[in-house]
Amino acid sequence: MSESKGVIQGFKEFLMRGNVIELAVAVVVGAAFTNIVNAVVKGIINPIVGALGSQNLDHYQSCLTATCAKDPKTGAFADGIYILWGSVLSAALTFLITAAVVYFLMILPINKWKERQAAKQQAEAATADPTEIQLLIEIRDALLAQRTGSPSAPSSASGTIGTQKTHE
Repeated sequence: MSESKGVIQGFKEFLMRGNVIELAVAVVVGAAFTNIVNAVVKGIINPIVGALGSQNLDHYQSCLTATCAKDPKTGAFADGIYILWGSVLSAALTFLITAAVVYFLMILPINKWKERQAAKQQAEAATADPTEIQLLIEIRDALLAQRTGSPSAPSSASGTIGTQKTHE
């Protein structure tokens, strides 16, 4: 029973990690964002490409064999081997637009924010008061200097307490 509790607890911890939750949010946002990108491709990109030919990129194709024929009634391929490069072009454009929007609207601002936060933390760390360990080291050094009678502290970190004791 304890092993199953450990497994369940481990699974719960795995699910609560930030990476799993961030990944789930990314998938949901990406799925919702796909509709916007598809609308941009169909509503803006395809008409621009359509100025050169058909507005539907799926109609762009090439035949690999000498005898290529389409059924005029159904529009299905009757003979030949067709490469539907228009579909590939449409998918590539959709991917590029999605990647550009995600990068410029999500990744770039988050990276800038993280840089500002890191700079802020470094500035706070530089102006922070000495830690408890640093104060204890200074006290030790001051006591050692007082015991030996030398004006300099043994460690390279001379602090305020060490300098106060040597001046007295």
